[in-house]
Amino acid sequence: MHVHILGICGTFMGGLALIARSAGHTVTGCDAGVYPPMSTQLEEQGIVLTEGFDASQTSLKPDLFIIGNVVSRGNPLMEAILDQGLPYISGPQWLGQNILQDQHVLAVAGTHGKTTTSAMLAWILESAGLAPNFLVGGIAGDLKVSARYSPDSRLFVIEADEYDTAFFDKRSKFVHYRPRTAILNNLEYDHADIFPDLAAIETQFHHLVRTVPSTGRLVRPQQCDALDRVLERGCWTPVDTFGSTGDWAAQPLEESPSASRFRVLHKGEAAGIVQWPLSGEHNRNNALAAIAAASHAGVTPADAIAALNRFSGVKRRMELRGSVRQIDVYDDFAHHPTAIATTLEGARKRLGSERRIIAVIEPRSNTMKLGAMAARLAPSLEQADLVFCYGETSGKHALGWNPEEVLSPLGGRAHVHHELSALVADVAGRARSGDTIIVMSNGSFGGIHQKLLDQLQDTPS
Repeated sequence: MHVHILGICGTFMGGLALIARSAGHTVTGCDAGVYPPMSTQLEEQGIVLTEGFDASQTSLKPDLFIIGNVVSRGNPLMEAILDQGLPYISGPQWLGQNILQDQHVLAVAGTHGKTTTSAMLAWILESAGLAPNFLVGGIAGDLKVSARYSPDSRLFVIEADEYDTAFFDKRSKFVHYRPRTAILNNLEYDHADIFPDLAAIETQFHHLVRTVPSTGRLVRPQQCDALDRVLERGCWTPVDTFGSTGDWAAQPLEESPSASRFRVLHKGEAAGIVQWPLSGEHNRNNALAAIAAASHAGVTPADAIAALNRFSGVKRRMELRGSVRQIDVYDDFAHHPTAIATTLEGARKRLGSERRIIAVIEPRSNTMKLGAMAARLAPSLEQADLVFCYGETSGKHALGWNPEEVLSPLGGRAHVHHELSALVADVAGRARSGDTIIVMSNGSFGGIHQKLLDQLQDTPS
């Protein structure tokens, strides 16, 4: 079958393209931004890419058009598909019907930590010799790629996003996946562009829970009011909990700038010790969730812990991009106040009070641009010694609120810039030896990481 994918260079749709190719389909695709690294990864697999959404692409005559949720009405190619009555389907629905149908699906859902936890779980299964299929929203250094598929494997790890499926299907993506093992990592308000309130998201999670069989397994934090409400609406599946007194618990042993160690407890009994380069309670909880889910797939806690001891992390999750004059520049995907606070608190615990933390943020997600979380932004940055905020005043990523006003509770620690070059110069000018700069955005942020490193190199000590 020949499939043509609209929005192919997004993380999810690009991964789906690689999976479709591995399943034996002829794959082509298009997007408004065809650029590396996704374009390189796709072209290396023989996938022909077209820049833009010109209606003439219907002349390719694919058997099916697969539609990403970046596509909306008014898109010229989509309008041509509708006018000509051509067959189309959403990415999540195609994946569910054509790939996941005969798989033991291990889905990782939640507001935060989906990518990291999915990568941990896939790595555990890989280390156990189970060669899982997977589709995650980032590249773990250990796994090398973000998506992989072989029909010989019957395990599939998938990052289960609650965002809507397509312009014609407003259900969350994850309702199409039919997991047998489901991690519900956490749940709070997000995606203000499509959900009016937390209750609306809870309804989507309730729909997901309804699809998990009674022989399956749900894995959830011991304490989460929103998930309590979700499961009170109906739960037909055994539940494992993780947390301080959950079925799976972590006992911190050491937290330092270079490593952390913690003991894993299963129902009060010691299962082993994880020692790795990750930090923070959030990563300990991600690990517990991954260990619990892997156990449902037959991996012993001891083997799971041994795998995590070799886990190096995921790109854009506190990824060190470089060091200049003993100033470290990190890249992190945090873009929600809870994730920002968690990232900074973890960094503070590792670095101690002696070293300065400089937070550089781009409030770029739809939720942040709309201002739904603006009141929570300043408190989330309390652990930073200096805060730099980049806010565009026009265009696609323009903020709908005043960053100077929102960050005013931070006083002189906060600095707002509307020009990227001015922001880079200001950060570099104020940074000093021993500082840690943490750049937080869910986008490319104009290549700020290398710009900062170059500017730091050129700035006198």
